[in-house]
Amino acid sequence: MAKKKFYVVWKGKKTGVFEDWKTCKIQIEGFQDAKYKSFLSKEEAQKAFQSPFETYIHQKKNTGFADNKKNKNETSPILQSIAVDAACSGNPGPVEYRGVNTATKEVIFAQKPLAGGTNNLGEFLAIVYALALFEKKQISMPIYSDSETAIAWVSRMEVKTQQKRVEENEMLFNQVDRALQWLKNNSFRVPILKWDTKNWGQIPADYGRK
Repeated sequence: MAKKKFYVVWKGKKTGVFEDWKTCKIQIEGFQDAKYKSFLSKEEAQKAFQSPFETYIHQKKNTGFADNKKNKNETSPILQSIAVDAACSGNPGPVEYRGVNTATKEVIFAQKPLAGGTNNLGEFLAIVYALALFEKKQISMPIYSDSETAIAWVSRMEVKTQQKRVEENEMLFNQVDRALQWLKNNSFRVPILKWDTKNWGQIPADYGRK
């Protein structure tokens, strides 16, 4: 009996992780320069989808999936992408977030300060906002964040914050609830990459308040 395979589509009519070849084929058939690959486990496929197709195929065979944070091939950021960041005045405090064009620093979206937040909560909301925006406009390009915590929350579809939900930050946590619900209800995904601050400097979406 053939082993079940899982399919990652990085570029196609719809992107994401698919559990059968028939569904995957629909996404890539007739789509110019489609990018896809099969995996033997859902966990491996989901992990692979968090890195660009080009990053994955450049790894040597039989070495497994390499975390993009350790990818030595990526010596410069992918300019055709969006960069997100958050700024928090205090911890906790009013938190705002935004997404910008990585190449031009043009602001694509921005959220006004929300009370009682943390930087990681803002980063998480920025990533999910970018994902939802990309799905709505059918855009497929990487998202950069400099928060490993926020990237992990998105990947696991779970927010583990020590910040308590109180009346002051109800508006913020309502956004968190909607973001988590969106992640659970939508299969649309694009690569979410860690910004290499050490080698590339501050992320383009940085608020410059450090």
